[in-house]
Amino acid sequence: MSIDVAIVGGGPAGLTAAADLAARGLEVVVLERESAAGGIPRHSDHLGYGIRDLRTVLTGPAYARRLVQSAIAAGAQIRTETMVTGWAGQRTLETTSPRGRERIESGAVILATGARERPRSARLIPGDRPSGVYTTGHLQNAVTLAHRTVGSRAVIVGAELVSYSAVLTLRHGGCHTVLMTTEHHRPESYTAFTTAARAGLGVKVATRTRVVRIVGSPALRAVEIENLDTGARRTVDCDTLVLTGDWVPDHELARSAGLDMDRRSLGPLVDTALRTSRPGVFAIGNLVHPVDTADAAALDGRHVAAHVLAHLDGRSRPAGGVRLLAEAPLRWVSPAILPPDDPAPPRGRLLAWTDTLVRFPTVVVRQDEVVLARRRLPWPASPGRIFRIPAAVVAAADPDGGTVTVSLS
Repeated sequence: MSIDVAIVGGGPAGLTAAADLAARGLEVVVLERESAAGGIPRHSDHLGYGIRDLRTVLTGPAYARRLVQSAIAAGAQIRTETMVTGWAGQRTLETTSPRGRERIESGAVILATGARERPRSARLIPGDRPSGVYTTGHLQNAVTLAHRTVGSRAVIVGAELVSYSAVLTLRHGGCHTVLMTTEHHRPESYTAFTTAARAGLGVKVATRTRVVRIVGSPALRAVEIENLDTGARRTVDCDTLVLTGDWVPDHELARSAGLDMDRRSLGPLVDTALRTSRPGVFAIGNLVHPVDTADAAALDGRHVAAHVLAHLDGRSRPAGGVRLLAEAPLRWVSPAILPPDDPAPPRGRLLAWTDTLVRFPTVVVRQDEVVLARRRLPWPASPGRIFRIPAAVVAAADPDGGTVTVSLS
């Protein structure tokens, strides 16, 4: 089949892009591998969704339903249980579904495949191999969608925003969180979340600790945790272990296309219009900035629509572009390419990830050993959540100059 726009991924970013483009009269098909569209919010049954994009507060499932309904009402076609298995051309996708194998040729492709948490095997946690070990996504699928029971005592690895989402899911499943562990000096999430969880749910956070052994066979009985500063170890009895955070983009389709990749974020390189290195192929959401909140990812879908239309109208993309790189303690910054005369990135923000807490950060931008900007920001740069930088700090970059670096002091 031949269509105007193919969108790979039916999460908030992909559905928002689909609604915007279909409303403009384009033939848009969303390809979603799960049995229902909506992405991570679909199985995250608590409040906190829709604030930035819909200006309201919804539960995850209600938010997912709202986005699906908006895309369908605009005229987009959503194909669930459809796996994109490869490329048969510059903008031709090969798919497999219960309907069989197909090739879908499109004028533009939007990759919105999102991100996933690293499982235990990727984190190299030694010990036994019992049941009762989950990632947040696995846990929420089991409790919210399959209505399965979990244990009664849980340990959570990580103290990010998603970690507290896991606490609420466990509570819904009748499981008490006895401990959260983090390798950092303080929890990665906002203080309000930490305080509320401690006061309302009795959740304790052990900072500067890591899980070094899993105990139990065939079912989980305990975990051994180690203090990174003293080396002291202790055993915590539990029957459920949830591994949260430590995100990696679902980038396999982007890599198989031969797109230029960011070796730090592990997602495809994009410019401020969210174009990839292949003409007519765009990348949005947590594929390029793992991992942001669902509503912020959705705004990528709204931002990319105008640039997809420009491509379909035959307008040429800007030639060249300055490379943007993060310097320690920042791990990556997105978008990573600044084309000449291009619009600002989504919401006028650069997105970055820090490996170290900087409570009172000053952003320093350099090009060819010259400081272009130095700006103090009133919010901290904290591991475990996106650090937002006003894009105006790179406005003075020379499009014909060398690499632009962004660092914190």
